[in-house]
Amino acid sequence: MTVVLLPMNTGVTDESTAATVRAWGGDPDAGHTIAAALTEAGYRVVAFDYEKEVFARPRPLSGDRLAADLLAAADEAGAERFAYYGYSWLGLAGLQLAQRTDRVTALAVGGFPPLGGPYEAMLKVTRAAHEQALHPVPAPAEVTPGDWESAGSTVEPAQTEQFVTLYESLQGLDEPAQLDRITVPGLAYAGAADSITYGPGWGDTEVVIGPALAARRTELEQRGWTVHLEPGADHLKALHASVVLPVLLPWLREHVPA
Repeated sequence: MTVVLLPMNTGVTDESTAATVRAWGGDPDAGHTIAAALTEAGYRVVAFDYEKEVFARPRPLSGDRLAADLLAAADEAGAERFAYYGYSWLGLAGLQLAQRTDRVTALAVGGFPPLGGPYEAMLKVTRAAHEQALHPVPAPAEVTPGDWESAGSTVEPAQTEQFVTLYESLQGLDEPAQLDRITVPGLAYAGAADSITYGPGWGDTEVVIGPALAARRTELEQRGWTVHLEPGADHLKALHASVVLPVLLPWLREHVPA
């Protein structure tokens, strides 16, 4: 049975939390829905909440550390070979993993372009997040959904510092050379409208994802990657299970049948 490594929360969200997530544009049960659909399609899903893990036990992150952690999870589940799906920084983690091991059979990267990745912009954003964690400013009693600038920081400095370490380690990355080391089938998808503009508290930084993927689409396809841009979707919308599954499932069936 083909294994799919899924480093995301696959639990069912309580209704109160789910309502908040939906108000901000997210899909509270995306992981659960994706895992259930993959299982129903005949895949063995190895799911673990890696984001929760790194927040619970911060550690200096790097490409090597991401790969080691993900392989440890696969080992724990007895999965010698596996396909991988990750979104946003977990998509980045998949890129780091697939170039360091021959155990990955197929790589699906959502919300992070394999070429033209926002490494410099994300370093600025994570440094700003770390500074906010070091010197937190209380958020207003009520924050309007979508007003990220006013939401404030609710994380500890050690939690933000590990992402600063990660993006520092990836500055100057040779992306074409990285892709040369990834020889398995690849899927890259993002929302076509996925371009995040952070306000003054974040250094007025723009993190460009969808347009960056569009700009390098031809080059990726020439390398054998499948590229999908979801019309009108931003970073949160493109993570909805209703967007992910119509792209991910047919691609998995073509390249690594269950």
